[in-house]
Amino acid sequence: MQIPSFKAIIQKSIIDNWDRDALTDYKGATLQYHDVARKIEKLHIMFENSGVVKGDKIALCGRNCANWAVAFLATVTYGAVAVPILHEFTADQIHNIVNHSEAKLLFVGDVVATTIDATKMPHLEGIIYVPDYSIVVSRTDKLTYAREHLNEMFGKKYPKYFRKEHVNYCLDDEPNQLALINYTSGTTGFSKGVMIPYRAMWSNYDFAEHVLGKAIKKGDNTISILPMAHMYGMAFEFIFEFLHGCHIFYLTRVPSPAIIAQAFADIKPSIIIAVPLIIEKIIRKRVFPKIQNNRMRLLLNMPVISKKVREKICDQVVNAFGGNFEEVIIGGAAFNQEVEQFLHRIEFPYTVGYGATECAPIICYEDWRNFVPGSCGKAVVHMEVKIDSHDPENVPGEILARGLNVMLGYYKNEEATAQTLDSEGWYHTGDLGTMDSEGNVFIKGRSKNMLLSANGQNIYPEEVEDKLNSMALVVESIVIQKEDKLIGLVFPDFDEAKNLGLSNDDLVKIMEENRQELNAALPAYSKLSAIRIHEEEFAKTPKKSIKRYLYQEA
Repeated sequence: MQIPSFKAIIQKSIIDNWDRDALTDYKGATLQYHDVARKIEKLHIMFENSGVVKGDKIALCGRNCANWAVAFLATVTYGAVAVPILHEFTADQIHNIVNHSEAKLLFVGDVVATTIDATKMPHLEGIIYVPDYSIVVSRTDKLTYAREHLNEMFGKKYPKYFRKEHVNYCLDDEPNQLALINYTSGTTGFSKGVMIPYRAMWSNYDFAEHVLGKAIKKGDNTISILPMAHMYGMAFEFIFEFLHGCHIFYLTRVPSPAIIAQAFADIKPSIIIAVPLIIEKIIRKRVFPKIQNNRMRLLLNMPVISKKVREKICDQVVNAFGGNFEEVIIGGAAFNQEVEQFLHRIEFPYTVGYGATECAPIICYEDWRNFVPGSCGKAVVHMEVKIDSHDPENVPGEILARGLNVMLGYYKNEEATAQTLDSEGWYHTGDLGTMDSEGNVFIKGRSKNMLLSANGQNIYPEEVEDKLNSMALVVESIVIQKEDKLIGLVFPDFDEAKNLGLSNDDLVKIMEENRQELNAALPAYSKLSAIRIHEEEFAKTPKKSIKRYLYQEA
């Protein structure tokens, strides 16, 4: 098929939406599309005059904000390769990624600027401060001169004013040309740079236009909560919305559930993209306490009344998310079944998607009206999915994906690429799942997380944790294996326990009751022998899934 120039789509959106609002730092300044175009042009002048050429790597590391987005767009439209780095990474991890990617320039946010050490990134030619594009470190006279004389050079090039007809991004990008490198981890030895080509960027955008394009209008408000340096946030809270002509609001500081709820109320976004943790926290803190009482349970079980009650509850939940959205798309990690069943029962417009950085990121999706609860949808446009199993409907096997979204491979790591991409172009996800006759995919867990019982039974810890997380005073949990025993590590709701006047001994007793209740619902081989209380929240990845490897020796 003919794949259009990705840079051409960026150029067209800027020109078509010239006087619309584009990017706003929540509680801060707004850039319109023509402001974005002017800033991009200035960065292009700075790149050109400092010796950056097409194909050079430019890294970006900082919290979400309008200027981060502009720097990314400037990098891609110039023909350089963007290297987005999660700002949650440690200084050593950032140094490692910058060095491994051979980045020539590094854009840094205000916090990152104070933590990194330029001497540990010897091949960088410069570090640029995202808030005002000033130079933090320059190692070449060309870069220093280019930045100091930038406004002068811009004025000479555009002596009257910068207009639509000046937007010209040299539309020479090829579908298989490298657009960006996204690192799945920052740790040396585990760090893999996923090489994303322009075709995968376009294909994810085209998917979003297929499923959301008619529901969302130019000028609609959207919120960016997930890091843009993560492919999920990049593709569906930034790229699609910008190319569609939307107005994106950035929560520029670490967003708490209270800040997110306030932002939803103020901005009233037309689409909500979220990881399960955000949805679960809002539901558990703001909705469940209102409905989990005897009177409400009675009303919900009365056939004549229950439909109206469910509609009223659904309205409350919709209002908690701003009341103006087409649907909530959830992805990035497993969704708690209790919360999902509740949302399905009240007919809340949600759907669960599935993807991976290696697919930039989307693999499966289904519109909320046709979505099958417990699944993650079907293979999306431009992609095919199969289960590596002799009986895909009943026996879990590895989920394999193939199509335009799939990466080129891992940067400078042919061995890892060969292990992940086979000779027929199938990407081996490392996830286990089943697929029904309609093509709906059901994830059972990560193959590397799968535990083996003493008698050879496969145990998927995520399924046990999902049940445990719905029990009394459990905030989150992780199941580990010690010899032939399964142990549940639980971070309890200490705030609620304090409100109820419970002691530590009381908590231990409640967790033991939870264990017995849980075991009654589990097959013998996956029963827990003990629950241990964990005193603090579990460490998480940027997409808010628990870093399991840290707790295997607990």
